[in-house]
Amino acid sequence: MSAFSEPAQRHAILPLLAAGFVLAATAAGAQETKSQLKGLQLSNDKPIQIQSDKLEIQQQSNTAQFTGNVKVVQGTTTLQAGSMVVHYKADGGGSISSGDADIEKIDVADKVFLQSGTQEATADTGTFNLIDEVFVLKGDKVVLSEGKNVFVGCQLTVLMRTGEAKLDACGGRVMIQLDPKSRKTTN
Repeated sequence: MSAFSEPAQRHAILPLLAAGFVLAATAAGAQETKSQLKGLQLSNDKPIQIQSDKLEIQQQSNTAQFTGNVKVVQGTTTLQAGSMVVHYKADGGGSISSGDADIEKIDVADKVFLQSGTQEATADTGTFNLIDEVFVLKGDKVVLSEGKNVFVGCQLTVLMRTGEAKLDACGGRVMIQLDPKSRKTTN
């Protein structure tokens, strides 16, 4: 298990929290679906916990490699994967081992599972780019769900600054299953 300092915690968890989403379909049966994702409220004062079977810090390549049953938790958000590589800025002035280095990118692979409250996403791989503030989940079958609402494609791209999201079918078609009972009613 590894603990990051407060500034590193904020940088590491931003893309994970941005993945907390509600995706509203704009076109059933289209080859791609675009929508806005509603991110969770960020909390800079919540701790982050990372667990894995193995951690290897490579100062020369500015990476920390977590392998085997990786689990990242902050508040109600959980990310699980078989492996996770955290890439740090080479000229950031901090060090990986002290936890004060600036994170550039996080790569996750091997059965990626992301859950926040009632919302879930599964994919084969994921990349969280903190410089461009974009995260991408990819796989033969990327599945997004909240309750009985399900969205299936092969690539989900989210612009974290705006919350704009796009679900691609990669040559096929996206599949959307909506439960009309899940709609919120207004009085």
